[in-house]
Formats: sequence, structure tokens, C-alpha cells
Amino acid sequence: MPLMRNDAFVADPFRLIADDEAIPAAGDIIVPLARIEEAESRLASAKGKLGIHVPNTVKPESLTHLFNEIALISVAFPAFNDGRGFSIARRLRRNGFTGILRATGPLIVDQYAYAKACGFDEIDVPEALAARQGVDQWKKGASAISVSYQRGYARPSTILDRRRAAH
Repeated sequence: MPLMRNDAFVADPFRLIADDEAIPAAGDIIVPLARIEEAESRLASAKGKLGIHVPNTVKPESLTHLFNEIALISVAFPAFNDGRGFSIARRLRRNGFTGILRATGPLIVDQYAYAKACGFDEIDVPEALAARQGVDQWKKGASAISVSYQRGYARPSTILDRRRAAH
């Protein structure tokens, strides 16, 4: 899948490991959450970064003990109209995760600015969706929301903050 990062499609340095696939000894990989203990053994060898892929039902607090060990958390979006992943991203950032936060699934251009505001660094876009919504549309989507009522990861000030500062 194409990876949208910094308003451009970029090559993905990580490889998602399937449930039944052996964990390689080297390389940047993403493993399903259920296989994290199996993958942690390779951390001592330092032959690549480790990421985890979590469902959109995960409790973000259950991941805090992994923050110092993993470089990336990939949050599943099974459908573009299932927004639980946005809440997970916000809570992961509030809990102190500073690594790469990736949304994986059929998010659409209209959700890009919101995903960034919630703390996502990148979106793993399905091939068919990337073919329909090109990079120019994603760039427009990134700047679709210029001000908000909530404090976001990418925009610390809000409409209310600006109003208070003006008085």
C-alpha cells in the first residue's frame, strides 16, 4: 500500500509480518500485537526497528509499557467510517508515545487533516484508494482544516485560544 507522509506518497521502510510468517532476524518490521513477545527477542540484536499493528479495539493504556521498545504503532481502520482509531491515536499521544503513529486502512482525503491533528504521522493507503485519490488531493486535504476548537497534536492553538489572545 502507498504510504502518505508529509503530504507525499513515500516508500515504506517497514514490512508487515503476517500472522503465520516467521519473524526475520533483520529489517524494520511491523508485527501483529499478538506476536509482540515473540518479536521482542530480536530487539537485543538491534538489527532493525520494531513496530506493532493493533486493532481499533485496543486499549491504549495497555501499550504504554512498550513505548520505549517500539518505533511504530500501526492502528487498523477497517472502514473509513469507523473512527475509533482517531481516539486511540489521541490517547497514545497523551500517554507519551513519541514514535511513528500510522493509520492503516481506507481513510479518505477528507480525513487526512483530522488524522494529523489526532497525532498520526502517516497513513497506509490501499492501492485502489490511492489510484482514485492522487497526491494532489491528499495535499489539499492536509490543509482543509486551518483552525479547530480542539487542541490537536499538529495544531496546539485553537479558535478559542486565538480569541482569548486577541482580548
